Amino acid sequence: MRKVLVSFLLIFGLMSSVSADFKTGYDAYQQGDYKTAIKEFRPLAEQGDADAQYILGLKYGLGKGVAKDEVQEAAWYRKAAEQGDADAQYILGLKYGLGKGVAKDEVQEAAWYRKAAEQGQANAQYYLGLMYYLGKGVAKDEVQAVAWYQKAAEQDYASAQFNLGLIYNLGKGVAKDDQTAVKWYQKAAEQGIADAQYSLGLMYANGRGVAKDEVQAAVWYRKAAEQGQADAQNNLGVMYAKGEGVAKDEVLAYM
Repeated sequence: MRKVLVSFLLIFGLMSSVSADFKTGYDAYQQGDYKTAIKEFRPLAEQGDADAQYILGLKYGLGKGVAKDEVQEAAWYRKAAEQGDADAQYILGLKYGLGKGVAKDEVQEAAWYRKAAEQGQANAQYYLGLMYYLGKGVAKDEVQAVAWYQKAAEQDYASAQFNLGLIYNLGKGVAKDDQTAVKWYQKAAEQGIADAQYSLGLMYANGRGVAKDEVQAAVWYRKAAEQGQADAQNNLGVMYAKGEGVAKDEVLAYM
């Protein structure tokens, strides 16, 4: 999305900070000429251009146009983050979580996720929810976890959708609600999350939140099983052995 937005602004001349140097650097970046891109972006970054600072952080992280350097990577992301760049704030949170380029610090990790999440950055919303759920960098708070997962899930963030399904299934931070659990499992499953596909199959198999439907259970188990989800593989094997939702097939049952 960021790449598309910058391209749009360059084409239509709507970015007030766009200069000939930025356009030259961006064109070089798009063409894979990273050394030229760095040459053009560095002076802009040093003058405070947040987009250029973000791109320098990216290039130091990838080692393209410059030697890979996690300390420099984090430093440039910080400069962009301190100017309110949501993507840089999210990545800086990741850096604190991993201890890459900065000392590992879960409090700082959560703080930067929050800054990005409050600007609508879906990755940050998900990870902030996870930190509240686990009680890392913040006091454990399942209600806050649900709130942030919900924000990310509404932006079609598949992992947040799955986690919401799980939370409603278990009744943690919310009232237990199998129908709502199915709704979120379905959304995540349709995006290819194997655990969501397995969980949705389980809900169909047991008639929880949906009408019991062994055929649908087998369909979703199969999707998860094809991605290597072990529980789904086992359950699908049992269904083949018993002929539930699929034609009985002892060969497929034990594959």
